[in-house]
Amino acid sequence: MILEVLEFLQNNFFYGLSYYLGIKLILVVIVGLLLSYFIEKQVKTLSETTKHTWIINEETAGLISTFVLAIFVVIALNVIESFVTYQIFGFDLKILIYSILLLYFTYRVSNRSKRYLLLKGSQEGKFAEYRLKATLFHYSVMIIAFGIVFQMLGLTDRLGTLLVAGGITGIILGFASQTVVANFISGIFLYFDKPLKIGDSVEIGTSSGIVNDIKMMSTRIRTWDGVLVRIPNEKVFNSEIINNKKYPARRVDIEVGIAYKEDADRAIELIWNMLEDMTYVLVDPEPQIFVKGLGNSSVDISVKAWAPSEKWYDVKREIIKNIKKEFDGEKIEIPFPQRTIWFPQDLKIKIDRESNENK
Repeated sequence: MILEVLEFLQNNFFYGLSYYLGIKLILVVIVGLLLSYFIEKQVKTLSETTKHTWIINEETAGLISTFVLAIFVVIALNVIESFVTYQIFGFDLKILIYSILLLYFTYRVSNRSKRYLLLKGSQEGKFAEYRLKATLFHYSVMIIAFGIVFQMLGLTDRLGTLLVAGGITGIILGFASQTVVANFISGIFLYFDKPLKIGDSVEIGTSSGIVNDIKMMSTRIRTWDGVLVRIPNEKVFNSEIINNKKYPARRVDIEVGIAYKEDADRAIELIWNMLEDMTYVLVDPEPQIFVKGLGNSSVDISVKAWAPSEKWYDVKREIIKNIKKEFDGEKIEIPFPQRTIWFPQDLKIKIDRESNENK
């Protein structure tokens, strides 16, 4: 009886599909729907109690459910393999469906990973760095996926033919896009080299200011006068970059001159005592104060003190102001340039005086 039923199912067809394969296909679809529904429900329940809601949530549940359905779609296609040997635009229907599913899930997973990296970067205060990392990961994964799809669809040979046929167009587009590609590659190199980050005080070429944003194609700087400057990453990568906040401490260099009649040791002592009273002047490395040279009009004293990088400008202003204040208090002269003029021959000066006859 069972054999007869099986023979009946295999020998009778509905639109070219045997009853046996039809029942098998229906069972695969039903099992796939039930399993995907069950998994989605379990993940949603888990998302209500887990602490890792950034990865286990309703969106993740939907993605996993869709992925399970896709697996059963692949199984169903294998069940009716002989039935789906149609050609669409020269491509096998089954391979075309596989390719679409691969691209779809690759995009969903890579986009989900990109969002996770952006969230993590925002929490750690490194949004720009993680955004660059997320963008690189997303594009890399998608390029690999497209490469696999091209191989599956047999487009590699056709692509070579198209490239040869469109050689002139490719050359034109290559020249037109070389700047874009150079900026993109430079952005990748800058990410791995890490010469600067958002918030750093930098000097790049003729521009200086605070790094406002770092993107794949360009770096944006807010200059000291409040102007936003966009610098292509190729120029940034090829320029000399001076990062004033790369290290936690930075040295303040100041030179001040005193008159030759003043006591240099006393001036150095005043400056030293003043530095010891300043909060943000570091003890280690120790400040250095010494007579640097004998100028035309003054004895030049060099002051070198270390301060936290973020307080460097404030400390420099305070040191200059306090040196002037201390010298004024002790009557130490900060001279202006003086010149002695010598004439090889004596000069005769005629002085006209008013007559006192009428007085």
